[in-house]
Amino acid sequence: MLSTTRSTLRNVDVLVVGGGLAGLSTAVFLAQQGVDCLLVERQPELSGHPRARGVHPRAMELMRAAGVEQEIRATPSARLLADNSGVVTARSLAEPELGTLDEKYVMDVQADIGLLSPTGWALCHQGELEDVLRGRAERLGVALRFNTELLSFDQEGPEGEEVTARVRDGATGTEREIKARYLVAADGAHSAVRQSLDIPFDGEVLGHYVNVHFRADLTEQLAGRRFLMCYTFNERVRGALMPLNNTDEWLLHIVYDPESEPLESFTPQRCADLVRAAAGVPGLEAEIISASPWESAARTASSFRGGRVFLVGDAAHVMPPSGGFGSSTGIQDAHNLAWKLSAVIDGWADPALLDSYDEERRPVSAATVEQAVLRSKDRVRLDGREREPAHPDIVEDALVWLSWRYSSSTVSPWDEGLPAGHGVWSAENYGRPGSRAPHLRLLKGGSEISALDLFGDRPVLLTGPVNRPWLEAARAVSHELGVPLAVYGMGSELTDIDDRWPELYGVTAHGAVLVRPDGVVAWRCGDAPVFTRNTLRSAMERLLGRHEER
Repeated sequence: MLSTTRSTLRNVDVLVVGGGLAGLSTAVFLAQQGVDCLLVERQPELSGHPRARGVHPRAMELMRAAGVEQEIRATPSARLLADNSGVVTARSLAEPELGTLDEKYVMDVQADIGLLSPTGWALCHQGELEDVLRGRAERLGVALRFNTELLSFDQEGPEGEEVTARVRDGATGTEREIKARYLVAADGAHSAVRQSLDIPFDGEVLGHYVNVHFRADLTEQLAGRRFLMCYTFNERVRGALMPLNNTDEWLLHIVYDPESEPLESFTPQRCADLVRAAAGVPGLEAEIISASPWESAARTASSFRGGRVFLVGDAAHVMPPSGGFGSSTGIQDAHNLAWKLSAVIDGWADPALLDSYDEERRPVSAATVEQAVLRSKDRVRLDGREREPAHPDIVEDALVWLSWRYSSSTVSPWDEGLPAGHGVWSAENYGRPGSRAPHLRLLKGGSEISALDLFGDRPVLLTGPVNRPWLEAARAVSHELGVPLAVYGMGSELTDIDDRWPELYGVTAHGAVLVRPDGVVAWRCGDAPVFTRNTLRSAMERLLGRHEER
């Protein structure tokens, strides 16, 4: 029998619940900021079953900032699938293609986006990505406790200034209390933390699927092709084949109805028959490794925050895989939240800054869920029977990846009105407050970098070549507010290789742009103001959550 003894208390700045992709990303980003965090995960180990595949360009920018971009690209799946692209349809893999996903909104994973980003897609399986992040978290000193289950938590500490959580070691049965300043819930779509907070998680179920992981040599049927996915439509199976190594390891997504087909009916023999039907090879020898059910759903939590508890990843939103947005959206949640928690814990930002997490991430996440749903419903046209055009509200991939725009209490009011676009998306952000700071190729100390490499642990003030007033103002404001602030001038510390600074950031030689640690523009001033110090101080106070409407 397991013991149920209780150990002494542990104090930690942030307790992260959930050791999947969103939880590990949160732990890494927090540790990079110097925040003491503890991660607990009820499973003994990470899941080895291939799941989400692909990290989109914005998420890869954040992985680059975390120092693991090259490690991700060196994973077996990323190397084996480096040349894969495109989605095709056929009755079976062995038969002629019926068509391809060739829509204006689709940007191929192999497309050159060098003008938009210093990085690009990585077709890395989620399990391998989680291994990379786990290693990075351990190197950064994060305490990872697998086989440890959260039993309960409350926020009734002194003046509501802490979270008290009770956890249990799955191996020994030992229970203990952990006191943390904040709790981050990354415990998945069925989040017990979200349910404890009574936060609604409304939405719709789009379908049910079984993922069959199998081995079979389909080299002949592939015939040298390197696609991402092949949708198969025939009398025996309706699903999608995904190559894992372009030879003999595959996933088959099968549509099924749990009301009429219990999971138990997917025996190894039946799964092998379905694999043969999808492959178009009746006598194919197929080794069934596993069969796992999953639900394609679209849901967004009604709030991403409950007191000192924050939701990230699938605990906050779930979406169908069409577009490959899901896991990358969770990574962006973690990155948005981490610097804010760090700034408040370190004392240079007001706790009101944390309100902006829900203000910013929930609208963008809800819009991303909508885009995934629209893409999912558009896939039915690939069987060749539906000739209607794509839904007009589908936004181009690159806009979803890179061109969202936040509106929150800590971002300066939009200064030029709402640019043309769809909701939170716009192709014309050009350094406007609330948008991702644009990528610029720069020279710094003789080495080429991206402007994105300048952002991380503190706010950054980017200026034009005429920047003496800004330098003086920055020193004064940093001292007065007790805030770390880095200043870089184009033409002094930095060389704009392609001379795109004024165009992409919307300023003159006398202007300046204030960028948050997460690489989001907080404020900009197109030209030199009369009262430089006061202007910059007001912008910094808003960024720090100290701004009060007057």
